[in-house]
Amino acid sequence: MQLPGAQLNNHLQKGLKSLYTVHGDEPLLVQEAADAIRATARAQGFTERTSHTVSGAHFDWSEVLAAGGSLSLFADKQIVELRIPSGKPGKEGSPAIQQLAESSQGNDSTLTLVILPKLDKMTRTGAWFTALENCGVTVQVDPVERAALPAWIAQRLQAQGQRVLAGEIGQRTLAFFADRVEGNLLAAFQEIQKLGLLYPQGELSFEQVESAVLNVARYDVFKLSEAVLGGQVARVQRMLDGLEAEGEAAVLVHYTLSEDIRSLKRVKDAMQAGRPLPMALREQRVWGVKERLFERVLPRLSEVALSNLLHSAHQVDGIVKGIKQKDWPADAWQSLHRLAMQLCQACAVPARG
Repeated sequence: MQLPGAQLNNHLQKGLKSLYTVHGDEPLLVQEAADAIRATARAQGFTERTSHTVSGAHFDWSEVLAAGGSLSLFADKQIVELRIPSGKPGKEGSPAIQQLAESSQGNDSTLTLVILPKLDKMTRTGAWFTALENCGVTVQVDPVERAALPAWIAQRLQAQGQRVLAGEIGQRTLAFFADRVEGNLLAAFQEIQKLGLLYPQGELSFEQVESAVLNVARYDVFKLSEAVLGGQVARVQRMLDGLEAEGEAAVLVHYTLSEDIRSLKRVKDAMQAGRPLPMALREQRVWGVKERLFERVLPRLSEVALSNLLHSAHQVDGIVKGIKQKDWPADAWQSLHRLAMQLCQACAVPARG
């Protein structure tokens, strides 16, 4: 059974299953999902807990399989946790997990909790994960996207009895908060808790939030790609400054920008050859958030604009490798700023007259 992370609490209120699998790449939300399952289990008498972490090829799977059948003298119900940080159980692990999943059926004395990172499509169709899905509940924990972050912050503040001012000031406060913790949900959670300690329940002013929230943004080069394709000029400039300050490799930033340009050009060429846009996107392996961004910007991008962007990307490729280019800054990061702005402005929604 598949279950979105947002529906877990409602599910737990209706009854506890004997096998849960939590997977996702946002540590805070994965931890909270696992905590919710543990808390519900403890309330129902699961007083003992053992934890096992798959650390390599020599992991002893027999230990996990035996754990489900061994209760101490002081507990009649137990939680058996299995963590696989790599998401790859290995040759011996796959049949062991299938056996673990099958043995969980009808076992009211043991709750098995499997914790995994974000999994690709191929892994989710593997025999061991399919067994977990068929025999229990798999909870997929999705990250909070940038656009949804202000609302997420407001919801968390409300849960501790606090709220920002209504109207435009409140929206500005939440936007400021989101900018400062961009890409780092755990930091956002910690800053929200800090506000709960510093100020009483009720309304928070912009000045109170500003003075309390640290600049703890974790800038992500792949989030930069989304911001550029979204035409978000100010955000792109801020993220580039953050990536440079954090010591990100200029060559990686250039690769991300130039790969977006090449992908746009390949999809555009396919469309010119008569391919429908959805088919061209699939053929170029463009999906998810980026697929929606491509669908929005491609109709506005001309062949000339894409050719100019490709030429600029080629120029900057030389600069980040130490080769000076005519009419371009010698500094790699200044050149990356110019390239990003060219692409960003080409993708931006034209202002209405």
